[in-house]
Amino acid sequence: MTLWNLSPVRLLAAALFLTAAGMPAALAADTETGEPTAAQPELPRESLTIVSGSSRHVFSVELAKTPRQQQVGEMFRTHIPDDRGMLFLWVYPQESNMWMENTLVPLDIVFIGRDHKIQAIEENAVPLSLAHISSHGPVTATLELAGGVTRKLGISVGDEVESPSLANRH
Repeated sequence: MTLWNLSPVRLLAAALFLTAAGMPAALAADTETGEPTAAQPELPRESLTIVSGSSRHVFSVELAKTPRQQQVGEMFRTHIPDDRGMLFLWVYPQESNMWMENTLVPLDIVFIGRDHKIQAIEENAVPLSLAHISSHGPVTATLELAGGVTRKLGISVGDEVESPSLANRH
């Protein structure tokens, strides 16, 4: 029996059971448009290192793998610590176009090429802007960090990015 065949009371009970059993809660969304209205729950994390000259900068990044996780990204979050971020993993190398819709804090957007090197950086992207921020060429992943972090740490185009999720991507 699918959940669609359950009565409203049983459907609610099933949803409560799945939530209590450790299933992620549904993302708050507008009932008419399906657009997100709140920050998504924290996603699974991994360590990511940016090698910049003789310096190694380590971040704990959430992994945005599904289309919905990638659509919502860091929307509605009010703070991003300097040592955290979100890594958007693309299924195949593609041009990455990001925006700051419903994003309340400035971000540095780092585009990572097939060779795991930084291909482009957009520093301090403007909160709530609908302007498209492009990688200007195919990338395998996009990294969002707190605004100003790349400048503060001296991270630049050409630096190498290391993470388990990038290890097998070309």
